[in-house]
Amino acid sequence: MHSFAYRLNTLLTFSLLLLAVLCGAASFLDAFNSPLSASSSHVQASAQVLKVNRFRRQLNGADEVSLTFNVSLDVQPLFTWNTKQVFVFLAAEYETPKNALNQISLWDHIILDKDQAKFQTKVTTKYPLIDQGSNLRGRKVDLILHWHVMPKTGRMIRDKLHLSDFHLPEAYT
Repeated sequence: MHSFAYRLNTLLTFSLLLLAVLCGAASFLDAFNSPLSASSSHVQASAQVLKVNRFRRQLNGADEVSLTFNVSLDVQPLFTWNTKQVFVFLAAEYETPKNALNQISLWDHIILDKDQAKFQTKVTTKYPLIDQGSNLRGRKVDLILHWHVMPKTGRMIRDKLHLSDFHLPEAYT
């Protein structure tokens, strides 16, 4: 007959093959149950700047801004049976004479389940808005919500939504 090691090897190989087939089937089936159909048109979000807490020029010449804003978010349509978590972050985007597009993350949050995917909060910037130079005075800044849907198996899905814009003050505070 076959030895114990031979039987264990056969069982382990079969188990791993079955696991690979199930993961492949889950990835294939997720294409039909994807949050892509619930992309930016179904995500409800808003962000309003309440206050410019600090707007100053650093010693190295870079502008630094700290903001307080309201964030209202509903990303429940992004959750499917295959969603592990959703990573959301609020980015500031603006143009300068040197760069056509500047993107700076101001705040981020990890949403682990559908019950936590709808909330409203008042936050101060987690990361300050710092420009390499003194280009922020009077600048128009767009607030963009980005999200990354991280599945249990399969590919990660990314999208974004323009929420609002605001103008920074002409003078430092």
